[in-house]
Amino acid sequence: MPSRLDTPLITATRLQALLADPAARVLVIDCSFDLADAAAGARSFAAGHIPGAAYLHLNDDLSAATTGRNGRHPLPQRQLFAQRIAALGADDNSLLVVCDRSGGMYAARLWWLLRWVGHAAVTVLDGGVPAWQAAGFALHTGASASPLAGGFSLRPALQATVDLANVREGLGRGSRLIVDARAPDRFRGENETLDAIGGHIPGAANRFFRDNLGADGCFKPAAQLRAEWLTLAGGRQPDELVMQCGSGVTACHNLLALAAAGLDGATLYGGSWSEWSAQPDAPVATGA
Repeated sequence: MPSRLDTPLITATRLQALLADPAARVLVIDCSFDLADAAAGARSFAAGHIPGAAYLHLNDDLSAATTGRNGRHPLPQRQLFAQRIAALGADDNSLLVVCDRSGGMYAARLWWLLRWVGHAAVTVLDGGVPAWQAAGFALHTGASASPLAGGFSLRPALQATVDLANVREGLGRGSRLIVDARAPDRFRGENETLDAIGGHIPGAANRFFRDNLGADGCFKPAAQLRAEWLTLAGGRQPDELVMQCGSGVTACHNLLALAAAGLDGATLYGGSWSEWSAQPDAPVATGA
């Protein structure tokens, strides 16, 4: 398989063709999840998944332990995460296809993490498991075979991050734009149900992650995404954009949309609002 792909998204039809090719080294990883029911993703996977897929859990596999101050889904330790991927049977030449049942809401986090540990050959199933079913392909309900550990290794990061201190230091810096992926009401400080304090980081702009999707649950065409994101960026380059959300999950959806639009290079603030708002002296803005 090629080490790099022409797009961070793959269609169900193309994926099915790859899975049918005995020479293709493809591993599908399903990370379906529900913030309101942490066991729902594993249940849905057991009820039916893409043949041969493995499952990873947002809290257990794609996040580190929480402390009350480091956000709801802290980034995992890079070496431990790489070891977890190796345990699925992946190696450095595997094409990893990630999916969920929520329009890429969680798959984008796994896509970003895999690039963060240096793996370029990763793509997101556009439209996820629903798109696979809509294309007429069957789901598998049996248990996947237990793989032998692969040779997946930790390599230099392909994605950049900033921490709490860096974000605080950059407040008011005109060349940088923080973009918040949460729903507009939560951005304004209304209807907050996940974090103790409502509002947003001062100076941030709002781009709800679901605005990256069309009515069919797939990503909008690249040209449309590019036009929308260039308007939001206001002349800034991608490396002048910092993506955040509630806990560093849907921010990755915006990073994926930027990559699909040919605007790769933005940075993730992994702690996001759940970390920021847990600091007793962090400034908070409300309203649009």
